[in-house]
Amino acid sequence: MASRAGIVVCSLLLLLTREQVEVQAKITNETQALAYLDEFNARAQVVYFKSVTASWNYNTNLTDHNQELMIAESLKSSAFELEARQNLSEFDWSNFTPDTQRQIGKIYYIGSAALTGDDLQNYEQILADMEKIYSTAKVCRAEDDCIPLDPDLTRTMAKSRDYKELLWAWESWRNVTGPYMKDMYADFVELANKAAEVNDQPDMGAYWRSWYEMDNLESETQRLWNQLKPFYQELHAYVRGKLSEVYGEEYVSPTGPIPAHLLGNMWAQSWNNILDLVVPYPNKTTIDITPELEKQNYDALRMFNLSEEFFTSLGLVESPQSFWDDSMLVRPEGREVVCHASAWDFYNAKDIRIKMCTSVNMADLITIHHEMGHTQYYLQYKHLPVVYRRGANPGFHEAVGDLLALSVSTPEHLHEIGLLPELVDDDETDINFLMSMALDKIAFLPFGLLMDMWRWDVFAGNTVKDKYTEKWWKLRTEIQGVVPPVPRSDAEGHFDPGAKYHIPGNTPYIRYFVSHVLQFQFHRALCQEAGNTRSLHRCDIYRSTDAGTKLGNMLKLGSSQEWPDALEQIAGTRVMDASAIVEYFQPLMTWLEEKNKEAGYVVGWDNDGRTTEPNPTQPNPTEPISGVERTVMAPLIILLSFVYVAIMM
Repeated sequence: MASRAGIVVCSLLLLLTREQVEVQAKITNETQALAYLDEFNARAQVVYFKSVTASWNYNTNLTDHNQELMIAESLKSSAFELEARQNLSEFDWSNFTPDTQRQIGKIYYIGSAALTGDDLQNYEQILADMEKIYSTAKVCRAEDDCIPLDPDLTRTMAKSRDYKELLWAWESWRNVTGPYMKDMYADFVELANKAAEVNDQPDMGAYWRSWYEMDNLESETQRLWNQLKPFYQELHAYVRGKLSEVYGEEYVSPTGPIPAHLLGNMWAQSWNNILDLVVPYPNKTTIDITPELEKQNYDALRMFNLSEEFFTSLGLVESPQSFWDDSMLVRPEGREVVCHASAWDFYNAKDIRIKMCTSVNMADLITIHHEMGHTQYYLQYKHLPVVYRRGANPGFHEAVGDLLALSVSTPEHLHEIGLLPELVDDDETDINFLMSMALDKIAFLPFGLLMDMWRWDVFAGNTVKDKYTEKWWKLRTEIQGVVPPVPRSDAEGHFDPGAKYHIPGNTPYIRYFVSHVLQFQFHRALCQEAGNTRSLHRCDIYRSTDAGTKLGNMLKLGSSQEWPDALEQIAGTRVMDASAIVEYFQPLMTWLEEKNKEAGYVVGWDNDGRTTEPNPTQPNPTEPISGVERTVMAPLIILLSFVYVAIMM
């Protein structure tokens, strides 16, 4: 016994000695670390360029061959990041300068690239399979009459006012997407959490939140939502009241949640497509320049040139010729592509692109400005090390994309560029304009919040596979005040979160909620810099080089500093604050409060735990459609690494 004990003690001493040697062997020379960072930066630009190029080739030409090439480059990128993490583990950087520590930290934590062997291969394949289902799914009215989400189903949801047709489109899309990926998603969650643990986080939701470099992101977003919730509830009450009058109380309860298929959008995240049903003053002007774009024979290229001119009018950077040569601005004929609008950084400090199936309408003109906001960010921080070529936090990139659209949407701007023939300036027209903006910006807020509330709960293990859809609709009912128009059930295999691109695409979503706060803070600050004397909602920073300089200086920081530093540089505060949104929409808020009282519209909604809105005359649910045409779309490296692709919400 004594002999065995002695062996154990000796073994433990030997282990301790080895650990001490390993600690002592850590490199503390910062000059060596900086040399390695230079080497990493040079190699990363090559590795990421190849990875993004392969992903671009696949997204713009959905073939099996391109998919194989993309997955191969994705695995190489992951291997490169894992090697870098292992190399950096040889350093003790606790006493290095803050900038060196920051660069090392951004390389050391590598997301899914921390997985190895079969785990990494399975992770990539699951994402590929889920995006395959989403990207090429079609719904069929008949065997030879099948249509995709874009533009067909999207157009139906936006334009149709037929309850049954909207229900068919809404339910059919969910039946050909979510059910086919539900099991995959559960497997994905398990692997994602395994990667998070290697990155020193308890689960993938916590890892995503760590990107914001704050311990209280959840409570901060709830604080911001509480600032804005009263306005959303007033808007919800007004819209519900109008829809109840249009469709009847048997379809839209005047006190309950709104059926999710009646709000003009497949996910009820934006309601601006039903402006015609809820416009405050129908006989007054509303801002829809689509007819004028068509009248003036605009095409996609001309719309992009118009957006480019806005940026250069601020003194910002011109897009390189390669952008115009290599971007995909319209849906090509003869091949399948991913139409979801996105901006791409190729990490060689010169190649940026946009992928978009542009239609000639006002909504796409706004989207173009959003995407070119992303590419302007890429151009501004291209001089930085690769690890800093990102937004100050994920919400910054989206906020910059939307910031310029706040100016572009104003009647003054549209009139100045010749797309609004007559500029009418009175209170009723003003309320119409603010309503159109609120149906986009305010209506989105609870959806932008709850998407990741759902995922955080899933990653944390609080919502299991058999409760995915139930939890989804519980959040949507409680927070957003919408319900599915027909029963949706986990027991029936439904997986309604999977019908939204960012779930199978694995794109974190709280960034969009954060961006909706930041963009108005940015807008107010730049309007002050531009010397604006109008109300905030009528401010247009077009041609203000002072505003452009202030914006450009913030963009140049990338993520080289913590986001409060970047926010302070542009907005003069280190705290996210919703007061700018309140100021922007205050005239409409006052109008809604008065109108809801006058019309007897109830503010708030019944919240009795139902996941469906009973409806005695609703049409029969459609059945899942078999034999749906599908093609694989593999995962984008940006999601858990440094390759950045900005994706529309």
